[in-house]
Amino acid sequence: MKKILLALTVLFLLLIPMNPSFADQTEAQEKDEYLVQFDGPAEKGLLKAFGVEEQDVVHEFNSLPVVTLELTKKQAKGLQNHPQIKYVEENAEAQAFSQDTPWGIPHVQGTEAQDNGHTGEGVKVAVLDSGIDASHEDLNVADGYSSVDDSPFTDENGHGTHVAGTVAAQDNDVGVVGVAPDASLYAVKVLDEDGSGSYSGIAEGIEWAVENDADVINMSLGGSTDSSVLEEFVDLAYEEGVLVVAAAGNDGNRGGNNDTVGYPAKYDSAVAVAAVDQNNNRATFSSTGSAVELSAPGVSVLSTVPGNDYDSYDGTSMASPHVAGVAAQVWAEKPDLSNVELRNLLQDTAQNLGDANKYGHGLVQSYEAINQ
Repeated sequence: MKKILLALTVLFLLLIPMNPSFADQTEAQEKDEYLVQFDGPAEKGLLKAFGVEEQDVVHEFNSLPVVTLELTKKQAKGLQNHPQIKYVEENAEAQAFSQDTPWGIPHVQGTEAQDNGHTGEGVKVAVLDSGIDASHEDLNVADGYSSVDDSPFTDENGHGTHVAGTVAAQDNDVGVVGVAPDASLYAVKVLDEDGSGSYSGIAEGIEWAVENDADVINMSLGGSTDSSVLEEFVDLAYEEGVLVVAAAGNDGNRGGNNDTVGYPAKYDSAVAVAAVDQNNNRATFSSTGSAVELSAPGVSVLSTVPGNDYDSYDGTSMASPHVAGVAAQVWAEKPDLSNVELRNLLQDTAQNLGDANKYGHGLVQSYEAINQ
């Protein structure tokens, strides 16, 4: 008899309808914000029919029949299916577009300098390269020139735009920020769409930069052939008070035991820049030799490219504009320095990394130079 009663009890329990759990009830009552648009004038009576109270109305718009409401999912679904309602949308979250700071900028103390008001304002930096995309939202190009087939200084290759971004991408809450965001960029196109150019074209670009009062010339380019004429033009710029910064080249080997610095970086009047990674190790491609003067970030460097876009590149071409940007920051703060004095200051305040043939005086440091 007891077994029969137990069986009936179990059967009875199985037949009892289960109530929703407390969690399910809470979820059904939870409210989120929705944007509700009427297909015609907004009618509060309709909302009231769906259980919407005055305290559920977050905002009523004037120009369109739209209200922001706090609704349960059931209320939202019911309104969505009503013929007098045009749209029911969750009130999605929006955030400000963020700006990335590429790792190289704080690595050379560019961020620290910026935070203390040193942004390169008033310093003119001529980027001798494949041109610059002047329409890029993150770049402010003051002027430019082309020695390539009388073409405008627009960038069909992308290299020059990338270099320019490292120097002076604007601090504008989008994209990236450069070392000296308030420096004036001058696009001097000496390389074609394939990234190739001639020594004659480079000399022409140097001459234009000097004649247009550039303070800093950056040349993320070079060749293995020496040229007396090219050297004369680099010397001319230096004698006219311009700081000439150039990529050391990408012909290094893993051991870093050869002399492969290219021209024009190898000339005495140019600052030859080698490339390091985030751990201050020489990039294996970075050229080495006694002409290496400073080091800067040159591995996985994020910067601007044409078409309002961004990409990461490797090379001493990426290291050189870090030094050009630092020079702009320091010179803006110390305008009475000559280019020779500025050059010596950058050497003296660089972070020593070891072998001079690989790193020169070391990693360029903006804030150290500003404060010395």
